Amino acid sequence: MPASQTVMFVVVVIFSLSGLVHSFKPLFSEGNSLTHRVITQRAVLRKTAEVCRDIATATGRDFSLTIDNSLTANQVLRACSSTGSSTSILSSLNFQGSIIDMYLSNGEVDVIFALSAARHFDDESFERGRDIITSGVSAVKKSVELEIYNIGRLILGQVFHTLQDFYSHSNWVELGKTGPYSSLIKPDERLKKLAGRNTPTCRNCTGGNCANNLLPELMQQELLTSGYFNLFSSEKPAGKCSHGGTLDWTSRREPVGGINKDSIGSSHGSFHHKAADLAVDATMELLEDIRRAVGDKNFTRLMGLSQSSALCIVIDTTGSMSDDIAEVKRISFDIIDRRRGTQEEPSAYILVPFNDPGFGPLIRTTDADVFKANINKLSANGGGDLPELSLSGLQLALTAAPRSSEIFVFTDAPAKDAHLRGTITALIESSKSVVTFLLTDVRARRRRRGLQGVSTRIVSQTDAQLYRDLARASGGQTIEVSKADLSQATSIIEDSSANAVVTVFQVVRNPGKPENFTFPVDNSLKNMTVYITGASSLAFTLTSPTGVSQSSSQSSGPLVSFTTVGNLRRLRLTTENQTGSWKIRVDSNNPYSVKVTGQSPLNFIFNLVEAHEGAHSDFSLMEGRPLSGGNASILISVTGSDTVEVTEVTLVDSSGSTEVNGSLQSMGSGDVLAIFSNVPAGDFVVRLRGEDSSATSRSTPERFQRQASTQTKTSSISVTTQANNTSVEPGSSISISFTVATTTNGVVNDSASGTFTVRANNDRSFASTSPGTVSMTEGSGGKANGTVTLSVPGDAASGTDVTLTIVAENAAATDTNYALIRLSVVAKVTDVNRPVCQEVSRSGICPSSASLCASSQWEFIANLTDGINGTGIDSITIRTGNGTLNTSSATGAGGENVTVVTYSASCCSQNVELNAVDKEGNVGTCVGQARTTATTAAPAAPVTTAAPVTTAAVNTTSSRGNTLSTSHCLMICVVISLLWK
Repeated sequence: MPASQTVMFVVVVIFSLSGLVHSFKPLFSEGNSLTHRVITQRAVLRKTAEVCRDIATATGRDFSLTIDNSLTANQVLRACSSTGSSTSILSSLNFQGSIIDMYLSNGEVDVIFALSAARHFDDESFERGRDIITSGVSAVKKSVELEIYNIGRLILGQVFHTLQDFYSHSNWVELGKTGPYSSLIKPDERLKKLAGRNTPTCRNCTGGNCANNLLPELMQQELLTSGYFNLFSSEKPAGKCSHGGTLDWTSRREPVGGINKDSIGSSHGSFHHKAADLAVDATMELLEDIRRAVGDKNFTRLMGLSQSSALCIVIDTTGSMSDDIAEVKRISFDIIDRRRGTQEEPSAYILVPFNDPGFGPLIRTTDADVFKANINKLSANGGGDLPELSLSGLQLALTAAPRSSEIFVFTDAPAKDAHLRGTITALIESSKSVVTFLLTDVRARRRRRGLQGVSTRIVSQTDAQLYRDLARASGGQTIEVSKADLSQATSIIEDSSANAVVTVFQVVRNPGKPENFTFPVDNSLKNMTVYITGASSLAFTLTSPTGVSQSSSQSSGPLVSFTTVGNLRRLRLTTENQTGSWKIRVDSNNPYSVKVTGQSPLNFIFNLVEAHEGAHSDFSLMEGRPLSGGNASILISVTGSDTVEVTEVTLVDSSGSTEVNGSLQSMGSGDVLAIFSNVPAGDFVVRLRGEDSSATSRSTPERFQRQASTQTKTSSISVTTQANNTSVEPGSSISISFTVATTTNGVVNDSASGTFTVRANNDRSFASTSPGTVSMTEGSGGKANGTVTLSVPGDAASGTDVTLTIVAENAAATDTNYALIRLSVVAKVTDVNRPVCQEVSRSGICPSSASLCASSQWEFIANLTDGINGTGIDSITIRTGNGTLNTSSATGAGGENVTVVTYSASCCSQNVELNAVDKEGNVGTCVGQARTTATTAAPAAPVTTAAPVTTAAVNTTSSRGNTLSTSHCLMICVVISLLWK
């Protein structure tokens, strides 16, 4: 296939759980009904494409993509790419992963908030539903400001759900509306024409036909209503519409029937597609509001429109680590300097130092210079006793890094916080991030600065095994080298931070044994690398598809060139024709690992989700391990190409002794479901094989193989949580109930008894209380319950996040499972008003002839204010127009702060639209248009439409389309004299 075509596979592992939903179906549907997933995908792809089109236009680049509902992530990524090269390897992993995060978060609303009327605009809860949308949007903007894009996407997905449900659950579509209800995303606008609580809205459906059950007088007055919904009671206000459906008890009470448009089979199913189309438009309108508030660059980051991975470093800064710090600085600066401005420039930079007794702070930035400055600040000192807080530092990185990141941990000490092992494992499995440990001088003497003498420094096998186990669980490696040789080992960081790196094959053997392995190399793979870790006595032989061999005794041969540093052997394939089936034999009785990677657009990601029965049988995100012996399905969504056929999905036991193939079933729209009769015992990885027929130069499809790095371990323990909310205010507490149970073949054993150890941790070190153990008692149905209470400090910033992990372990300490809850910190919004624009004057008259426009100028002056109680205007941007913008500050007659804008342009650019954003993220616009001789009879004085403001100290800035900050030093500006005219 051409290297330019990006294909990715989204793999979702599905386990069953009963639940209920009542909305557009979250993820998948039968027939032609549209789901929240499809609505979200369409809106995100179209809006992202629009942003890229506008950026291309502004920079003079071509943009030929047709923006419609048929867009794919690969098409948008390719069109948005600034390289213009058809041969560059582009990966849609980050972009598609971000879209998945949003639509899975969208689907969770039907589980966490299934009975919340406001979350679904049921029960005519329009004001409360609008509050959920606008407060959520405010939190998203704050998250972007803090560069916490992960939580921003999760909040955004939930906001999408509520906004989209409005069009399915209200009578907006039946009223003949053809555009979104914009007031739902504008908290300063009054919601008009809402049906009163005592206003009848519906009449009975007749014979199951609800086409005309909305009252004519309601429609004539254009009053807005929505259906009532209740799973347990038929009570509703007299004469009110119901949601409808078999689970809605209110629909059985007069007036019977419903008005929902969730699917084409719903009560008002004939309006389903109109409602879905409006939901797409409304989602795009909301995204446009966020775009205007945060700017195009930050918006594309929020959407995950990046082709490269993040550079994530976790480093020990105790006294013996000066050499390691110097090497981290060297390799990081080298990557930054060589890749800055290219497609391979890291999408983000994360740095977490750790020491003893402290760790952090977390540095998370998209600015390479900020990252450099913080690395420059690192110094080696302190440490005291030998163990360090390495896992605490790693915990911060795992929750901060984008999904599927590669994290590198540098240390020469064991973990002092080994009790976090379960938490770290849970975060690895949830985030799908790969963790590689670089351990230096682990058996050397270690001198610490600030301490007298030399302390013996030996990391025991138990200490080292903790790092090896975590690396293995993530698909990473544990590299043990001397400090003198560390610079040779850090080449793995450069390899992993390259663009579109994929895993073709990976295996770990512990205990080791001589064994033969095979792995296929397809035509899309470039820059193939094999990593082997093991004892110095390990030997290997690599054989190409043509039968040529090279052994470990040949550092340079016909197939690879390789280097050995510490326990790592790095092999780079050098032969030109690499496609075909390769063989590698490893001879060692000691533990070893083999990992084969390359660069390719073909990749996949997977997520655990749970199946839900009810009105809409569907799925939602699952946090935790699959249950041993339970049935499982893997849903594969092919993105980036319509020509890929998935031929095999296999669960591979880590020992290599068990492989279970799934039976494949097409789900439509490129989705394939792999069904397994049981989940393999122990731990496993997902391996995918398929064929791609997109290569026009080949007569037969190209076969390929990809393997997930992260291991998934089964458990006989079930951990479930009951969270009533996913956000918490600064200065408040939230209590989360959880249930632990023992299972047999995936089913809770209601006669089981026993005690579980519970460890609850959060990545922000917020104060919390939780039980150390929970026990199943007689008559408990085999379940044990507990509660975790988390307290958020009053100074916690709105838009931040906190990840709570609850790990349960059996009495024998042989089995664990976990639940993971991500909470957003959302402060109450006090400033809901958008900046207001008042035109002050227009001067200059433009000639009607376009040929004369360059010789004339026009000027537009306006006052922008955020009101007395507003947070103040933060930035002003030219959205439309090619002129010069100056701003100055003044005081209005009511004492409010006024930003005076003066825009001047050539008459060749006769329209201007200014974008004003206050410090809360509310967005206002200001529009001006030049007067022309065609509309003006004779020259006239400047048009004045607003009263002058009080003279005050002002500041002046200038821009040609760049964002203007109004928080500079104040100075007197001559613009004030114009205002007094």
